[in-house]
Amino acid sequence: MTGRLEGKIAIVSGAGQTPGETIGNGRAVALRFASEGSRVVCIDLDLARAQSTAAEITDTGGQAIALAADVTNEADCAEFVAKTIEAFGRLDIVHNNVGIGTHDTGPTHMTEEIWDSILDTNLKGVVFTTKHTLPVMRAQQSGCFINISSVAAVCSVGLAAYKASKAALNAYTHAVAMGNAKYGIRANVIMPGLMNTPMAIEGFVASGKDREELIDRRNAAVPLKGGMGSADDIANAALFLASDEAAFITGVNLPVDGGQAARIG
Repeated sequence: MTGRLEGKIAIVSGAGQTPGETIGNGRAVALRFASEGSRVVCIDLDLARAQSTAAEITDTGGQAIALAADVTNEADCAEFVAKTIEAFGRLDIVHNNVGIGTHDTGPTHMTEEIWDSILDTNLKGVVFTTKHTLPVMRAQQSGCFINISSVAAVCSVGLAAYKASKAALNAYTHAVAMGNAKYGIRANVIMPGLMNTPMAIEGFVASGKDREELIDRRNAAVPLKGGMGSADDIANAALFLASDEAAFITGVNLPVDGGQAARIG
């Protein structure tokens, strides 16, 4: 059976694995894309982590390469796009997964350093990667962007910089979608809710919180029976949006959150 992404070339940023007991969104997406026939360019700030994901793909018969990049640096983004074209000759899918909320706080405790770090990481990589990818996709008259936002963009949270960055990402993606629809290029957002991933759990555990208590509390906050989602839930949504099954879908913000965003109002 032909995979749903057979012959496609995909960049997945944040494809490395943060240490922890579960799999992260970036790695899960890279593995799922590869399992459906895509050749995957695994991007991460930590080259060894990107190489580990690429090796897992190639060990199971897929095709992948690993590249190190700081997505807040435009030159790095331009370089990995160029290397993708050099290696594979085209580019069909860009999955922007890099994001942080480190040290975020409320408005009265916000520092310039925290604000700049979060906004730069969560937005610049998408902006710069899009800038250097669009000419390729426009020439092809096809392409797909999937940007990982958060339900924090629309729900009540106390993390001011993270919320602002994700709301801005939603708006930026909408602009890309509408500005490039005439070229056959699609751009959509996935908004994860409470997820059981290393990024979501390990930082709190390292700061002294009890793992099981934290997990129980997060599970209880999810409306849908079963509690938190997993990276596989994000990978499933990303696969759908990247595939031809979503060929008529662009400019949408898709919550993958067990009903958390549905509580609005």
